[in-house]
Amino acid sequence: MRERIAWAAAESAPARAEALRLQGLPSGQAPSSRIGALLDAALAEYLQAAEPRALVGEIGREDFAEVYGGEGRNAPATPLDAVYPKAERLALFVATVGEPLTRRIRDLFGQHHPAPAAMLDAVASAAADGLAERLAARFAGDDDGTRALAYSPGYCGWHVSGQRRLFARLRPEEIGVTLNASFLMQPLKSVSGVLVLGPGRIHRFAPDYPFCGECADRPCRARIAAAVGG
Repeated sequence: MRERIAWAAAESAPARAEALRLQGLPSGQAPSSRIGALLDAALAEYLQAAEPRALVGEIGREDFAEVYGGEGRNAPATPLDAVYPKAERLALFVATVGEPLTRRIRDLFGQHHPAPAAMLDAVASAAADGLAERLAARFAGDDDGTRALAYSPGYCGWHVSGQRRLFARLRPEEIGVTLNASFLMQPLKSVSGVLVLGPGRIHRFAPDYPFCGECADRPCRARIAAAVGG
């Protein structure tokens, strides 16, 4: 069963701090007046142009194993290899902030307005990531004994080519999201993956896989801490 979800733009607007983090501003550091004004303008543009929506569909372990296997290009060992067999429930998802917002970013770059374009890009990226978090919280519901986290192709050893089987299974064209020949989603400001629900401890893993060296800030550590309570 698939479920289509839509939010108002105001519901999905990202936290200012998250957009600034994606712009490279250290946590806790106040932005300059110029950066603050750019962020205010970008958030206003987001509220005007964003069309946040998602498609979610539950999937069994065996079916997910087929999706996850993709084209056989995953890393030899990945965190998700160990996590998903312990899950109580799994669901595929695709979420997007919409084509109009992506087009607006592209237009700003094309019109040689790099600063507003870069800030709006950061806001849109933060918002798209936030949609995955919203879906995970929704999937977990009110059960205090479980936690849901989102895992996505292109990260943590799950090869981006895994998008092909995920899209074939979920068919997110229904919400306007397609896949190009390079396995990139259109609109670009979209996220996809699997929601894994289970006791928080199943999400714990040491970030010492060979591909972890390619990750600058290892955000998995904060995700794990949130899932397992420290």
